[in-house]
Amino acid sequence: MKPLLLLDVDGVLNPMGRPTPDYRRYRCTIAGEVYTVHLNPRHGRRLLELAEATGAELVWATTWEHHANDWIAPRIGLPSLPVIPVSTDVLSERGEMFKTPHVAAYAGRRPFVWFDDQVWAEDEEYLRVHQGLDDFLLVHVDPTRGLTSHHLGMAHEWLTLTGFSQGS
Repeated sequence: MKPLLLLDVDGVLNPMGRPTPDYRRYRCTIAGEVYTVHLNPRHGRRLLELAEATGAELVWATTWEHHANDWIAPRIGLPSLPVIPVSTDVLSERGEMFKTPHVAAYAGRRPFVWFDDQVWAEDEEYLRVHQGLDDFLLVHVDPTRGLTSHHLGMAHEWLTLTGFSQGS
């Protein structure tokens, strides 16, 4: 089973804090709303390298849904990726984030690493207890800083050491 690398946008690829000089500013218009995003063009290459090195599949796990393929992917050098449909109208059972049941349903029994700024202990408990999953790593990203080399290294190490990596 090919492992998954699940990507959020806001707070992960688009940090909420003051971006460092290696980020570029973009204005995106979606359904008449204008959004300003700050993206690091190197993230795409680094995520592709991680996926290749570990045999993992990159997937969007974001409220941007398919808009991530239109607005985010081309600006950081990613191809169009599969999208986990997420609905914000899912009620929490154990304090988990609204995306967590959608992620569980999409991943099924596949191992995954999930980069998100809103994953907490409640999400891990929901996935382990309620869904019976145990082959996953939740990587909490500080939303003010966004995705860093440390986060990518954690994912690489977990996928490699747990034996899920197909590229090693």
